[in-house]
Amino acid sequence: MSKKWNLFSAVALSAIVLTACGTDTTGSTAKNGAEGSSDKKVLEMATSADFPPFESRDTAGNFEGFDIDLANYIADEMGYELKIQDMKFDGLIGALQSDRVDLVLSGMSATDKRKKNVDFSIEYNRSGEMFITLKDSDIQTLEDLEGKTVGVQLGTIQEDGANKIKEDTVDFELKAVDNANILIQELLSNRIDVAYMDKAVAQGYIAEQDLAGFNDPTTSSPGMAVAFPKGSDLIKEVNAAIEKAEESGKLQELKDKWLSEE
Repeated sequence: MSKKWNLFSAVALSAIVLTACGTDTTGSTAKNGAEGSSDKKVLEMATSADFPPFESRDTAGNFEGFDIDLANYIADEMGYELKIQDMKFDGLIGALQSDRVDLVLSGMSATDKRKKNVDFSIEYNRSGEMFITLKDSDIQTLEDLEGKTVGVQLGTIQEDGANKIKEDTVDFELKAVDNANILIQELLSNRIDVAYMDKAVAQGYIAEQDLAGFNDPTTSSPGMAVAFPKGSDLIKEVNAAIEKAEESGKLQELKDKWLSEE
């Protein structure tokens, strides 16, 4: 990855993050110095900061990642002050439905199932999925998953995808955990045989931890999009900001910064 991040720092921080899930903590505003110092309207965003390179926290506890930079860009274009709440991924849809936040940027794919409960912007990224194994593993194809234990993050499109593969293609045991950092720890500790996650995220873990992996050949998942409460009047403005970022090259600049392979 072109942006280095440290898995074990993220794991250490995840314990702190999880104790504060769903709350807005001191220093969690996305703009440095913005809290209490601006008359701008506030844009409340939720994310699950355990998903580098899309969203995570640095060693000082500040949010960083592709989605964070994109959210800051969108807020600037709209003239808003951005504030971020950190919560578990499987609680993000509920936060939108209860109007606790205005939008979600969290590597969320715009699936038909989610569209029944929330609205989405236009897509801003499409990665695909990948299986991660230990370097000396003999699991190298979909067929090799037979009888193995596959780990996924709870509430993600990968959980849905793994269930579909299990039903249609090859039988394995499925284990769901709260976040991506725990998922990798499960793999390193031999409590699962394979981790299944977004390709861009998987590539980072593979490089950082000297792991192996192979692409999911079965489907192309829906692209990532910003999620909103049903009927939100922010969708049009956010779509315009994303389109401007794409036309100006800003979106590609962020992809080069966070998602490109070295």
